[in-house]
Amino acid sequence: MDFIFILILTLTLAPYHSLYYGIEVRKLRRKFLRFVVPSVVSMWVYSLYTMVDGIFVAKGAGELALASVNISMPFINAFFSLSILFAVGTSTIAAISLGNNEEGEANKVFTMNMVLIVILGLALSLSVLLNLEKVAYFLGATNSTIVYVKEYLGIISAFVVFAMLSYYFEVLVKTDGHPKLATFGVCVSAITNIVLDYIFVIKWGYGVRGAAVATGIAQMSATLIYIFHFVKRSKRIKFVKFKFDGSLLRRTLPIGAADFITELSTGFIIFLFNRTILKYIGETGIITYTIIMYINSLVIMTMAGISQGTQPLVSFYHGRDDKATCSYFLKKAFKTAGIVSLAINIACMIFAEKISGVYIRSHEAEILKYSVRAIRLYAPAFLVLGFNIVFAGFYAAIEKPLYSMIISIGRGFVVITLSMFFMTRLLGENGIWLTSFVSEVICLIIAAIIFAKFYYKDLFEDIMEEDTGIYEGE
Repeated sequence: MDFIFILILTLTLAPYHSLYYGIEVRKLRRKFLRFVVPSVVSMWVYSLYTMVDGIFVAKGAGELALASVNISMPFINAFFSLSILFAVGTSTIAAISLGNNEEGEANKVFTMNMVLIVILGLALSLSVLLNLEKVAYFLGATNSTIVYVKEYLGIISAFVVFAMLSYYFEVLVKTDGHPKLATFGVCVSAITNIVLDYIFVIKWGYGVRGAAVATGIAQMSATLIYIFHFVKRSKRIKFVKFKFDGSLLRRTLPIGAADFITELSTGFIIFLFNRTILKYIGETGIITYTIIMYINSLVIMTMAGISQGTQPLVSFYHGRDDKATCSYFLKKAFKTAGIVSLAINIACMIFAEKISGVYIRSHEAEILKYSVRAIRLYAPAFLVLGFNIVFAGFYAAIEKPLYSMIISIGRGFVVITLSMFFMTRLLGENGIWLTSFVSEVICLIIAAIIFAKFYYKDLFEDIMEEDTGIYEGE
């Protein structure tokens, strides 16, 4: 019923607005595609960093080394989520400021938050390097994987600043009106990563160390491309001198909180699954979950790309108090997420064996067979999670962070933990693979209720008032 409810809302909102307000639908559709497609491509590339690492590590160093990359993922998600926290908040404020012709404010928040990212990145790198073994064991390393985890984690942590800045700059380049450059930067980074992975892991046999170095250098290359843009080419958003403004930071953090929690929760979920899998299945289950995690990461990144590509547009028109256009972009985001979700789910059902075979060597027949079954059990979650991410992103874009946080905390921490607890007790190890679907459905019901109660009602009332004014004026 919740799917029907959402479809009714999203398929009726935009046509109503177009009829009464004469929105140039084709122009808005092109604008939507111009921002969303590069954003999705960029997020795919970020997913490819770890997916490509996994492929080369699995082929060059074996399944235990592959599992060690998975064990390290919560740390990667942690610092990446901090980058998202600042990037989304800064992008929203900068977009609203540009919509109000306040370029000085946009430049100030851009520069100030960039400096804060550098400080946080350096602090995080130093903390991990000084406590490497403790962090590795905390993340779930075992006696079989500790060496691999330490090697991968130690090198990745040295590049944290570049990883955070590359994403922050990529989002702000799009806000600056250059989505193609953002895509170019991440594509250069992806190609660099793939080439260096092949050289370091396969040709030179450096294993997980080579994969980590390749990823770090790739992120550094993207960062340098974006810095050149802001220093030499940008006409609107630039580096400026600033004084620290606590009010801007207090405005930035709540806006980016939903996407921050979404990404951070990915790391938490991996941590939760790894711990539960070790308890119920063992290290073999970690190898299977690593494959599922890569697929899940790609799906989440795709949906985050749709959401974050839409956010600057929604924020810009929100700054102009144009609710009709904001609602049109919400509809387009929902329809895009729905189509992509269905395609991914079908692909997982049909090609589960081929996907597993990319990471698992042919002689590991039992692990391969088990992984195929687990992927098919997990896949229905992909049908649902995109709607939750779009809901959360939309509220962040219109500066309603409380609603975003309710959705994001629910799906990323509270509901997923409770679902894991009950599903494993009801169904054992099968419950592990069904947990995400149950959790996402519960959160979608909550998100739909919030939408109907706190946004759709207010929007409808505003439209009716404005329509009355139009006809009275005639």
